[in-house]
Amino acid sequence: MPQSPATPLPSPKERRRLREAKSLSQADIAAKIGVTRETVRSWETGRTAPRGRKREAYIRLLNAGATPPTAKRAPKSHTSARHPALTPASPPPPAPAPATATATATATTPLPQPIRVATTAAPPFPGPRDHSPAQAFDALCAYCAPGLVRQTYLLTGRRGLAQESVERAFQLAWQRWPEVAVDRDPAGWVRAAAYEYAMSPWHRFRPGQRHPDALPASAADRAFLDVLLSLPPAQRRTLMLYDGLGLDLPDTAAETEASTPATARRLLHARETVAEQMPELADPEVLHRRLMEVAGAEALRLPKAERVRTGSEYRARFWTRAAIAFTALIVGATALTLRNAPTQYEPPQAPGTAINGVPPRMGPGPLSYEDTTLREKLRAELTTGNPRLTPQLP
Repeated sequence: MPQSPATPLPSPKERRRLREAKSLSQADIAAKIGVTRETVRSWETGRTAPRGRKREAYIRLLNAGATPPTAKRAPKSHTSARHPALTPASPPPPAPAPATATATATATTPLPQPIRVATTAAPPFPGPRDHSPAQAFDALCAYCAPGLVRQTYLLTGRRGLAQESVERAFQLAWQRWPEVAVDRDPAGWVRAAAYEYAMSPWHRFRPGQRHPDALPASAADRAFLDVLLSLPPAQRRTLMLYDGLGLDLPDTAAETEASTPATARRLLHARETVAEQMPELADPEVLHRRLMEVAGAEALRLPKAERVRTGSEYRARFWTRAAIAFTALIVGATALTLRNAPTQYEPPQAPGTAINGVPPRMGPGPLSYEDTTLREKLRAELTTGNPRLTPQLP
């Protein structure tokens, strides 16, 4: 019996919870519906939503034997207002109660408890809907840029790369603004883009990144930054999202594109590594305050919204013109080839064959004794004068 079109689709968090409650992977869901694993991951992160028959099959698969949750969790923002050094300029919505861990994660790895601090209520971004695209983008830039630059600095340890990463992320957001504007969390979209660019391994080959950056002024900050940068990139990012921003475990797993148990293990390993080298940071609360202090001690340049929009449009025009020029070059080369190519078929020449009875062509060989005597005689006689012109009898 087909699913009714009026059946509501669960929220992205609820989709992930229902799938994990049935002990199904994203690949299992994709195989049963007939889509790719990346599509299922996009559905669970809220980037896209299924439609048509795939939507009906997805709802039936999630609701098959499902029991309603005991308590409905309030939507959680991807940012935290615990400290201005790691948060946007304006306070985000209040944080909900701690999310319950899944059965699979509880059975394998003890899930760490997030730090929850009460925040003041604030209207969710982006605000009034009657804003123009430029005004909404400027508001997003002012909302996210201050905290995002400091977060990226803690991930990379380089001021210039942090500023460049955030500016490049906002340029990409402006290029894809129709997609970002309707996203359920535009701040998380920009944050993910900035993190991906900042932690790319290709930066090590850039000439400007081969020299070490200026170290913090405080010796304690330098030691903490060295310990933080010694962590693997995945653990460093998980620690920043969970202990730095206060995201819950499912949101952290969704943003890092990992399962909830894997995210929990990364977080626990990161905390253990930091606690081994700096025992005073074994408490998550102390670690959180230390992250805030180191991030707030640096004076970083913030990207300007107008400059970001101008740079994004300039890059878009540049690459568009480059693509047009490259296409024109290919078309011109193809036309020139067609113009100079032969218009009819020319059969290849047959290979030559040997002819019998004709002596081979010989070159000059060594002189015989008679030839040598004649040559000497001719050289000894006069070559000019009357004796040569007057015939003589033998």
